[in-house]
Amino acid sequence: MEYPSLDKPKAGATRFNTDSSQLEIYDGNQWTGILATSPDQQTGGTRGLFMGGYQAPAKRDFIEYVNIDSTGNAQDFGDLIAANMDTSGLASRTRAIAGGGNTGSSVDTIQAVTISSTGDTVDYGNLTVARRFAAPMNNSTRGVFAGGGTPTVQDTIDYTTISTAQDAQDFGNLAAAVSSAAGCSSPTRGLHAGGDPGTNTIQYVTIATLGNAADFGDLSGGTRRGNSACSNAVRGIWGSGIPNASAVDYSTIASLGNSLDFGDYTNTMWLYASMASPIRALFGGGYNPSSNATYANIDYFKIATQGNAIDFGDLTAVRRSFGACSSGNGGLG
Repeated sequence: MEYPSLDKPKAGATRFNTDSSQLEIYDGNQWTGILATSPDQQTGGTRGLFMGGYQAPAKRDFIEYVNIDSTGNAQDFGDLIAANMDTSGLASRTRAIAGGGNTGSSVDTIQAVTISSTGDTVDYGNLTVARRFAAPMNNSTRGVFAGGGTPTVQDTIDYTTISTAQDAQDFGNLAAAVSSAAGCSSPTRGLHAGGDPGTNTIQYVTIATLGNAADFGDLSGGTRRGNSACSNAVRGIWGSGIPNASAVDYSTIASLGNSLDFGDYTNTMWLYASMASPIRALFGGGYNPSSNATYANIDYFKIATQGNAIDFGDLTAVRRSFGACSSGNGGLG
């Protein structure tokens, strides 16, 4: 044990207690152990949320959650402000945001919930342009929404500070107007791929700065729309979309270049929702226009390896065209 200083420490000073092997802080009266917590301790692992969507014959307002690090069926979390499909989800480790969507027409609403608890969303501000199917990207502090439709296809990129209720601000523009594209992130970069009108282009932005998107490469499976994506801090996983509705490919976010084949889903589908932990990529729900089937199943992939989807569990109900996010996504490191 170290001997105490001759001078009284200031409140907030820290020391390492060699007897207890614990980091301590001086609270103004005494030394006390520093208490720490984490998203894993609060939720038992990386928590993912599925938000809104379409379940015939109507749009839905419910939010479900899963623990991405385990397997099992989704559970009820709460509700959106209103029934909403085509919304876009992103998150920090503590807060989930749903931006825009379609409640009957395109909306500019930004709404938020605390991920570690359960409950309904609260109004958090507005996008710069009311739209649906924007591609979401984020780091730990900033959420970015790129493209989307009003239903006119947009090239708008705007951003918000995740921890603060506020209206979105202008970020820049996509190289071309695109809707129903996929977005994913590392702590540095946001990637945007595919979309409507059918394109195979991958674009990127540097999340911490402002500016227009730049060319990254192309999707290996050709043009697609109605696709979704998720990532850990290293690898982005691009889900399928029309017309190639079962293939999954990946990109290394820190480099530039075309994506590579990863594997296949258990179903042929589009208009699903995706989320990730550092280890797993989850894809839930979706729609097959050929069979007019809407799904409730959740698939997962191991991000570090290539291979086909593995069954995770099921949503509480079949649905498509909805948003998702997690407390362990790639933008958070």
